[in-house]
Amino acid sequence: MTNKSMEAIIKWFLAAEELGEYIGIRFGHIPPGAAEPEWTFLRHTDFDGIGGLAEILRRKGAKLGRLPQIRFPAEPSVFSLLKMAPKFLQPRHRVKWLPVEQGAPIQDRQQPPPAVAWHIFDEPTTIQMRRVCRKAGVTVNSFLLKHLTKAIRPYLEDQSSMVPWMVPVNLRGKLSGGRDTANFSSYVGVKVQTYETPHDIHQSIYAALARKEHWANWYSYQAGRLMTDRMRKYLIIKERAMSQWNLGSFSNLGSWDTEKEITQPECAGNWLFCPPVLRCQLVGAGCVTFQNRLSLMIQAHPDLTTSPAAPKAWMQNLVKEIDLDLASGLVNPATYWENDVRLRT
Repeated sequence: MTNKSMEAIIKWFLAAEELGEYIGIRFGHIPPGAAEPEWTFLRHTDFDGIGGLAEILRRKGAKLGRLPQIRFPAEPSVFSLLKMAPKFLQPRHRVKWLPVEQGAPIQDRQQPPPAVAWHIFDEPTTIQMRRVCRKAGVTVNSFLLKHLTKAIRPYLEDQSSMVPWMVPVNLRGKLSGGRDTANFSSYVGVKVQTYETPHDIHQSIYAALARKEHWANWYSYQAGRLMTDRMRKYLIIKERAMSQWNLGSFSNLGSWDTEKEITQPECAGNWLFCPPVLRCQLVGAGCVTFQNRLSLMIQAHPDLTTSPAAPKAWMQNLVKEIDLDLASGLVNPATYWENDVRLRT
């Protein structure tokens, strides 16, 4: 990654900040015996989710090797942006919400969103989730995104509507240079229909990767170098700074320290992660698996609600849906089938 590449991304986040958005990535640490997280926020101008968690763990004494790398074989291509250009010009249609419980108004939008909820699965449940997803030929990502969408649907005005999500993509392994904790992320857009299974969502994500949409979006950041700050802010305000309007973003930082080699006392316990929320994507959902315990976190943009009751209700629905699927064994040959080995992670 060159300094110019980083500068191109930073300018977009700076523009969002100047428009009143809070772009801190939320990380939580629940030490053994504690009930509430200790929050840390790192600016998205300086880190992505993987880099942020690595930075925090290293500060606490953890020795980390090479950070997670992208596995999908698609190589960088500026032509992908040309192919995807028509999508940037398409009309944007917001998904409408039913009235959401409101909390106290906040005066300072440059503070972390107050509406947040989390859940931590124990090790046996996490391992079971991995096993059933592997047997079904889908990623944990696809499984969770299916149930996240289902959990939020009851709160939408049209519960049969297509739900658009932004799914970040880690570009480490294809891009190099600079510090390994910098922002190496791009994204693909995924639209989830009511009838889709985790396998359908899995295929949608990998089809977008095969079309190199993550590279198209990456190069669109770089094209922003030719714009003025005023132009970038205009596109953000008009919700044209992304390839589609998103209900929210869903990001999975993957599995960390499965062999439990990180033994520093300050790292012990459970870890949480959630991507920022923006006016153009009002929900942020994140997960990370640390020492074989998967955690989920959801937060809402203050424009949607400042009450923690809303994300807590979504989280309760999400955990219930996951538990029901795991209790039933999930794998039903009539619904799930083995996917092409090239698409597995």
